[in-house]
Amino acid sequence: MSQQDAAPAQPKVLSGVAPYLHLDGASDAAEFYKTAFAAEEVARMAAGDGPKLLHVHLYINGASVMLSDAFPEHGAPLEQPGGFTLHLAVDDADVWWDRAVKAGCTIKLPIADMFWGDRYGMLKDPFGVGWSIGSPLKKG
Repeated sequence: MSQQDAAPAQPKVLSGVAPYLHLDGASDAAEFYKTAFAAEEVARMAAGDGPKLLHVHLYINGASVMLSDAFPEHGAPLEQPGGFTLHLAVDDADVWWDRAVKAGCTIKLPIADMFWGDRYGMLKDPFGVGWSIGSPLKKG
């Protein structure tokens, strides 16, 4: 295989488990996650000349989150996300919360001080993915 034919270098997958989301509008989702969750895009692969993406790799809060558009013809149909929540364990939940809500996330459980010792809340993004944000309560 020539240098020209070599596959592009892939970024390191951060964390032991990396969610891979199949969405309607992966490019729009990646842009949204940059705004809402301070995501850093480290790889993108288009599906030919059209708007669909085969792969997007993001770093969010020190972990990998990967996305693609749905491709039902290749066994990856579009399904409504459900039965899971992506949790962001952060240093300051209020900062992350405010940015996500301002970007357009819908509040599912308002952020509050919880009995287990975290400041915690739950959101849903415009692509139907559930997120929670939490940080340890500050000792006063």
